[in-house]
Amino acid sequence: MRDLKPWLALIFKRPGRLVMGGALIMATLLSGIGLLAVSGWFITETALVGMLLAAGVAATINLYVPGGAIRFFAVSRTVFRYLERVYNHDTVLRLLTDIRVALFQSLASASRRHRRQLTGAEWLSRLTSDVDALDTLYLRLIAPTALAALVTALVVALTAALFDIKTATLVGLVLLVAFLIATIGTYLRTRHLAARQSDCQESLRTAVIEYIEGFAELTAAGRTGKHAAWLMRQAHQVTSEQAQADTLAGWHLAGSHLLINLSAVLTLWAGFALFRAGVVSGPVLVLLPIALLGLAEIYAMLPDAFGKLGATAASASRLNRDCQAEEPARDTGAQGLPANAALFATNLAVKHPGHAPLFTHFELEVNAGERVGILGYSGSGKSTLADVFSGLLPAAHGNLATRDLVYLTQKTVLFEDTLRANLLLGAPNASETELWRILEVVELADRFAPEPDQLDTWLGSSGSRLSGGEARRVALARVLLNPAPVVILDEPFTGLDAGTRARIAKRMDLLLEGKTVISLAHGPDALPGTDRVIHLPG
Repeated sequence: MRDLKPWLALIFKRPGRLVMGGALIMATLLSGIGLLAVSGWFITETALVGMLLAAGVAATINLYVPGGAIRFFAVSRTVFRYLERVYNHDTVLRLLTDIRVALFQSLASASRRHRRQLTGAEWLSRLTSDVDALDTLYLRLIAPTALAALVTALVVALTAALFDIKTATLVGLVLLVAFLIATIGTYLRTRHLAARQSDCQESLRTAVIEYIEGFAELTAAGRTGKHAAWLMRQAHQVTSEQAQADTLAGWHLAGSHLLINLSAVLTLWAGFALFRAGVVSGPVLVLLPIALLGLAEIYAMLPDAFGKLGATAASASRLNRDCQAEEPARDTGAQGLPANAALFATNLAVKHPGHAPLFTHFELEVNAGERVGILGYSGSGKSTLADVFSGLLPAAHGNLATRDLVYLTQKTVLFEDTLRANLLLGAPNASETELWRILEVVELADRFAPEPDQLDTWLGSSGSRLSGGEARRVALARVLLNPAPVVILDEPFTGLDAGTRARIAKRMDLLLEGKTVISLAHGPDALPGTDRVIHLPG
């Protein structure tokens, strides 16, 4: 359960919405119980008056008060149910936003080497099913459990008020056992099974995705049938374990409902003695057992929620493990920088896990305001070196210190959003004038000015509405907007012709004046202006 603590802390950062949502659920439940109880009381009162009249005894009944109460509870239950659904689903969406933001912040803090340990299918499982298991934690588990305990306490208090303390104590003990069976009992019986099932579902989901991705290769090898049969066996195992977990939850649900019915019987039995003593009336005698039976609706939500709690904890454990930030192995901050230096690397060793080092004993000092170009053939390690400079990849050995920097990676990454939103990632507070100015630098102002939405033009999935050169220039513009004093550009002019490249490079010289620039490319014609050039061995 410790794995849930950081996510619960995130959920409880919105206490106002949680309390309001819980109050709406509470109002809905109380309206339902009130409707059931008043209806039982009214039916009983009507029956008794009818029997007295049939026996020739004068009797009266007030039809308006109970009738009005029934109408009130029926309408309020419907209204509160609607408000609760709208409000709490909005709350869940807000909590989902909080969870995803926190998750991506953790991913951004983790090293690239750590993130590469998982396949794309496994990351898909983390970002969908594991997050989904957490985003409804409040609505499925926290709120129903708290409200079940609160309503139970209110019903016990009502028993003490209408009957006596002895009956209330007995009913409270029975309901306490029912509550523990529906919650902790269900969790203890199903936690290991639910956690194992969650792991099996993730493995099956990953295997299905990999099967689809590799279908052509499996077909060529003639193994689609065997692999599909293996997937079916795995799916059968998952469904079998699901059925087992559902069975256990069902038994606990039946046990809690049995005890709720027992509490109603005990209340009715104790009420007969009070009725004979003239302490309570016949309608009140019926009202309380019916109110107790109304608890079944509340308790019905608990076994299913606690039956899945083990799987939710397993999802949280995977997210905590795979998205945790790593402490940097070397100092990559500005402390330890020589005077007037922007980047300082000594005795640097660069390697990917499981591979031979690309560089050993690498030394580099870049002064503030200096323009350095790094040239090398494909596979010489330029991009890996840039990843180490930027802190995305930890150095295997040595020391590295840099000032704050911004990094244009070799791969162009654009989000499925507007041009404005993609640019503002580089400088969230940039004005519209600054955005147009940077578009002029990369020669995209004339491209988007005629668009109906201009800066709000939708770029499509990964910038699919743009050509490769246009997408690269948007990514470059985003980096140039950033105020960081050190700029690392890995192949900044990919997809651009020589004329466009030369014009943009000339404008960039003015824009980057005073900044430290480290550019990496295959040839000197793909570099912006430089003060010196370093050639990497081929």
